[in-house]
Amino acid sequence: MTVGIDIDGTTTKVVGLGEQGPIGFHTMQSFASSASSAEALASFLAVNSLPRSAVARVAVTGVRARECSEALLDLPCQRVEEFQAIVVSMGTGTAVVRATASECCHLGGTGVGGGTLLGLGRCILGTADFRSIVDLAAGGNLANVDLLVGDLAPEAPASLSARLTASNFGRLSGRASKADYALGILNLVFQTIGLVALFAADCFQEQDVVLTGKLTAVPQARDILAGFAELSPLRFRFPPYAEYATAVGAALSV
Repeated sequence: MTVGIDIDGTTTKVVGLGEQGPIGFHTMQSFASSASSAEALASFLAVNSLPRSAVARVAVTGVRARECSEALLDLPCQRVEEFQAIVVSMGTGTAVVRATASECCHLGGTGVGGGTLLGLGRCILGTADFRSIVDLAAGGNLANVDLLVGDLAPEAPASLSARLTASNFGRLSGRASKADYALGILNLVFQTIGLVALFAADCFQEQDVVLTGKLTAVPQARDILAGFAELSPLRFRFPPYAEYATAVGAALSV
């Protein structure tokens, strides 16, 4: 099999790809470095009970891939440019790529992403643990942290829904709980990503946005992004193995 490794700024994701499709997965939360890619590969083999002899080659991609050597655990290692392997990648930051049958074009992105979620979690909630923030947000109420268009303009113009966010964290309610703040962080991150995707899709008159990366594992992502239906006929799609899509793309590219 080929092993694909995506070395992001905050996580390292690994997938094994055989002739019939994915064989196994593994994720490590860390501030990734070239050393963590070797550690992640070793952990992937251990977690999935696979011998090193099962691996024919390794493909690495992501922001720290260039720091990797030409071999990992004595296995041949090839670097793959990240933008060959992504569409809309929600990692530490967010990259937006227009993909057609013949080419991929990097359109840009935003610095808002998983790193923002963890950083704000540490500052506001006292934790940078991804799962703790997401679980805490499940009990949150946005009405205690965000201002809506209807709060500021009860008779909103026809082009705006009163239910749209006017200001993230703009309410600053004295009754807001940690769960409310956690949901506010998720809402800020996904609304920013959704708006960047909307503008990019509108420029090319596209309606389908395929989302990949670690943040696709957040349950609230679908509900938050569904709110963009009031602004545009945009369709947000979450493909199978979306969290590992960049690693899969790297493995398919060699």
